[in-house]
Amino acid sequence: MSHPTSFSQVTVDTKANVYFDGKVVSHSIHFADQSKKTLGLIYPGEYHFGTAAAERMEISAGSCEVVLDGTTETVSYAAGTFFDVPAHSGFTIKVNEGICEYICSFLS
Repeated sequence: MSHPTSFSQVTVDTKANVYFDGKVVSHSIHFADQSKKTLGLIYPGEYHFGTAAAERMEISAGSCEVVLDGTTETVSYAAGTFFDVPAHSGFTIKVNEGICEYICSFLS
């Protein structure tokens, strides 16, 4: 899978979304069709996120390991891959080294 390298004609929130004492940081981008994505960085560590809406997490650089809520399987994801998270669920994401960069799309 090829992820986008840029987005045109968007509005970007200048206030960052900061989680886990700055170990996970993202910025929200808004599209003309009212859809929203976040672009972020995850530093080494293990973090759990809950979801309200369904999400697609595209890994654009680096790598991570993910366990979706309700499962016990750890799946590795590298740049160019993605995973989907159901609404009203969550996931644990672990970055072992370097920085994992992602694009999070909120699905309907």
